[in-house]
Amino acid sequence: MKTLVTYFSAEGTTAKVAKDLASKIGADVFEIVPEEPYTKGDLRWINPVARCNKEKFGKKDVPVVGKIENFGEYDTVYIGFPIWYGAAPNVVNTFCGGYDWNGKKVSIFATSGGSGIGKTAEKLAPYIEGAEIAGAKLVKNAEEILSE
Repeated sequence: MKTLVTYFSAEGTTAKVAKDLASKIGADVFEIVPEEPYTKGDLRWINPVARCNKEKFGKKDVPVVGKIENFGEYDTVYIGFPIWYGAAPNVVNTFCGGYDWNGKKVSIFATSGGSGIGKTAEKLAPYIEGAEIAGAKLVKNAEEILSE
């Protein structure tokens, strides 16, 4: 079986950690990309009408570009993202909802979050039903993920 590192990166931080992690462990990589890319204004969370806020509070699905055709081949999946309001961005939830997670081991890593990792794993669990969540960590680099 194989390992996959999948990630959503709003400003490049998560991408750097995910690619470094994949390189270190010999995993495949898949970037979660929204059909409509985020602009700087979309990510300006202090603006109550910014797209990120509308999506989160409106519990909106965010369509994703591409699909992992051979997802069944992976037994271990790392999912990385910045934390938005104590949880994964909705684009991550939409991505996760499109796959069968039964029997997979999932490790979650987040690269930002003023309040820490909190209940991020619990909030993502309904979207990865059937998976075993091996852990969730707030990290600055790949080494922190590997030090589990």
